[in-house]
Amino acid sequence: MNEVLTLLKPRIWPLKNRGLSKANGNSGASFLLLGAFGLLFWCGIFAVSWRVLIYFKGIEDIGDILGYKLLSMMLVISFALLLFSSILTSLSKLYLSRDLLLVHSMPVSSYKIFIARWIDSTIDSAWMVIIYTLPVFISYGIVYQTGVFYYVNTMISMMCLAVIASAISTLMVMAAVIFIPASRMKSVFILMGILFFVVIYLAIRLSQPELLVDPEVFDSVMVYITSLQTPSSPFLPSSWVYDSIRSALSGSISNSLFFTALSLSFAGMIVSAMIFLSDAIYFKGYSKTQNAPVRLFKKNVASNRIFNFLPGPVKSFTVKEIKTFLRDQTQWTQIFLIAALVVIYVYNFKVLPLEKSPIKTVYLQNLFSFLNMGLALFVLTAVTARFAYPAVSLEREAFWLVKTSPLSIRTFLWIKFFIYYLPLLILTEILIVATNLLLQVTPFMMILSTLTVFFIVPGIVAMGVGLGAAYPDFKAENPTQTITSFGGLVYMIACAGYIGLVVIIEAGPVYNLFMAGIRNKIITFPAWIWIVGSFTLVLVLSLLAVSMPMRFGERRLSELLT
Repeated sequence: MNEVLTLLKPRIWPLKNRGLSKANGNSGASFLLLGAFGLLFWCGIFAVSWRVLIYFKGIEDIGDILGYKLLSMMLVISFALLLFSSILTSLSKLYLSRDLLLVHSMPVSSYKIFIARWIDSTIDSAWMVIIYTLPVFISYGIVYQTGVFYYVNTMISMMCLAVIASAISTLMVMAAVIFIPASRMKSVFILMGILFFVVIYLAIRLSQPELLVDPEVFDSVMVYITSLQTPSSPFLPSSWVYDSIRSALSGSISNSLFFTALSLSFAGMIVSAMIFLSDAIYFKGYSKTQNAPVRLFKKNVASNRIFNFLPGPVKSFTVKEIKTFLRDQTQWTQIFLIAALVVIYVYNFKVLPLEKSPIKTVYLQNLFSFLNMGLALFVLTAVTARFAYPAVSLEREAFWLVKTSPLSIRTFLWIKFFIYYLPLLILTEILIVATNLLLQVTPFMMILSTLTVFFIVPGIVAMGVGLGAAYPDFKAENPTQTITSFGGLVYMIACAGYIGLVVIIEAGPVYNLFMAGIRNKIITFPAWIWIVGSFTLVLVLSLLAVSMPMRFGERRLSELLT
């Protein structure tokens, strides 16, 4: 294993050097800020899990059944997340990393390179799932009053689950790369994962689980509760982990050790089989990956004639941006994810049981419409973080072309802005109009929400482009991961504050206007001053949200180039 450990050292050294830089004060603030948010999220998961389990324990007869069923569902979901994450991570680590050419030129056997890369990908794909399921397991241990054995056994079982998921995913990737080049495989797996997620979600929603809390169907619910005790498939690794943890919760140490040993033995077997197969087929698949990728778009989709009204350099960069987006398969396949988000988002409003609420429907509809405006803008923030924020970092080493071109940095950033502004505006307006139609809101709320979104979308897109230019990472292996950096965190906080501030400013005037329309009351002159002043303030904030981030990004990017 000496060669494997040597190959893993480049993975350990950056972490060590980063720790030293933080000890010297460099990037300490960003590290503490990210750590604080992660800890806050971790504590939130623990609080919610503990509260739900306490509630379940208080239900006679079926409380433990519901708690165990929740544990089973969480483990199945965790296993699915580990599989999907491992597929993408192992594909990148084993076939698409840029340092593989150097690694494979070393006097080391290919299967040893494979083992080192597989260990690296397993850690990358599993650490977040394990860390953020820990608060759930801790809450189970506290509520069920277990001992030290439960916690140790749970950690061993989850590590086995992560290893099994990683080995299964790697075997699938190695087999698939023999037939499909790895450069195309990533897009195929992403698309399959998105479609799988949408189908599963729609199947769950169409089953109407909200009926379980409807007293009118209580008799049928009791029949359903009996099915909750039906065990999962005994061939699923998540079932072995579930049986092990459940036995530990109930105090049956011997049964728990049996299922843990079953997971350990299967993990050892599948890892051994994976290493054996890797010696035969891994390097063949890697060699095939070095072939030039096939373009999905053979012709120019964005014709130069469409942008003839633009000056020459601006036209060239605009066409280049569109072509780059269409040719980058990791970019345009995300359109399917956005479409899935739109379908799910709109469908959730369709199944809202507004007629059963004690609040009058007309008030509830318009209240949801106002709150939905903020929610849709948060969805826009997430989509912008995926596309607009890494737009500058996507230039990578080719950024020297921008530096030597006749375009200024300001023009370059505004081209980026307008490329993403129009599609994101259309997406957000579709969300707002579709949900308002399903809620059957008043014309006033329809006009208000569409106009508010129209003025806020430019600010969010400008924050994405501007802050992405202020904190670029041209050396990142995957520029889309820059959203997890300090600059990405600043962007998310700035957008959340901007959206929250606009919602707060508009809340009072919107309430006065809505109630005046419902009750046929006359709005007083001071109220009109408040209303006009509030909407004017929103307009000023929208203008500042567009201009300030773009100027900040231009200044910071110019300083980086000097």
